[in-house]
Amino acid sequence: MTEKNRTERDTRIDVLRALALLTIFVNHVPGTVFEHVTYRNFGFSDAAEAFVLISGISIVLAYGGKFKPGSRLVTTLRMWRRAGVLYASHILTTMTALAIFAVAAVHAGRPELLVEINIGPVISDTARALVGIVTLGHQIGYNNILSLYAALIVMSPVFLLAARASPALALGLSGGLWLVAGIWQIAPPNYPEAGFWFLNPLSWQFLFMIGIVGRMHVAQGGRISADRRLVWLAAAYVVISLAWVHSPLWGRDAWLGLPAVLTGFDKTFLSLPRLLHILAVAYLLATAAPNLLRTRIDHPLAILGKRSLPVFIAGTMVAMVAQVVKQLAPASLALDTLLIASGIGIQFALAYYLEWLAGLGKRTAHGETRREAAMPALRAAPSLLNGHSPRTSSVTRTQLPERILSMSLAE
Repeated sequence: MTEKNRTERDTRIDVLRALALLTIFVNHVPGTVFEHVTYRNFGFSDAAEAFVLISGISIVLAYGGKFKPGSRLVTTLRMWRRAGVLYASHILTTMTALAIFAVAAVHAGRPELLVEINIGPVISDTARALVGIVTLGHQIGYNNILSLYAALIVMSPVFLLAARASPALALGLSGGLWLVAGIWQIAPPNYPEAGFWFLNPLSWQFLFMIGIVGRMHVAQGGRISADRRLVWLAAAYVVISLAWVHSPLWGRDAWLGLPAVLTGFDKTFLSLPRLLHILAVAYLLATAAPNLLRTRIDHPLAILGKRSLPVFIAGTMVAMVAQVVKQLAPASLALDTLLIASGIGIQFALAYYLEWLAGLGKRTAHGETRREAAMPALRAAPSLLNGHSPRTSSVTRTQLPERILSMSLAE
């Protein structure tokens, strides 16, 4: 795979991001029949790995070309501003989820809802739990991805600088940090409860860095070659992992006395089997089927992936509502279908609304530009029609023929 057109939006990224968002949504409504057919049922990794790898690629697309001598400080501040938006979004989804469960607990008379998805400490130790929420030490269930992504973007200036200087060294250092964090269990701590972040940024940064280096390689004219042996090896690994997750071996973390990060399936520290699986899938897509996911820019999945942050926020909120409904209503296929279909529909509706709104803004701005460009000629037109020169005419703009004026405003 090579870089063909750097100015044209690569819809494959948007489509992959959309598929990850939809998969995350379905998985965030546990207990439905549909969660049994999502990506995580077909191998060691799940949508979180796909999302982080895509995010590493996307950070280069968004900021890589601007991160140059003379503009690095400004670009860094822009990345950190983006991280701030993600942090605020994380707080928003967290507080909204708390409110959703609290409303259901109060009005449905189901206080047991207040111990679900790690809400318990917020009720039993409110002051410290609120401190934990603000400092990211207390993260409720199904609300862990934005905090990880914000942390990775904060570190992105260092990643981009290292990847530009020496891709091999950058990958080596990043991989070393991943290994050390996994072996010695180094991660940001929880507060006020014991434990670590569910998704450890010191571990997941390695996958993020792989995305950065891979995208930079392609952007500089490099290729991700389809080596027959690697293709067969990747395919074999994907098939073995598919069989493995449906066998009694799935979930066993200790093999041959080696650290769990090398042989297990731990998600917090991104164990090696999970990492290799998402890389094998990515390699197969990039080499064996490079154009499989390429679509028109107006394809529904491309539009959904393009508006990923607001769609993710909406999907998270709808998933929390769906979880509460699942707790309150009798289980049924009809209910599962309604919850998942309506949630997906809401996400697509929001994406299309945002796309329409952006297009409306562009059309308005374009019309204003054309009107301003046409005004000198329009001001001169009455003078020429009346036989006067533009300099001596006393005709004002309000005396312009209404048809001409209305045309200029409509453009």
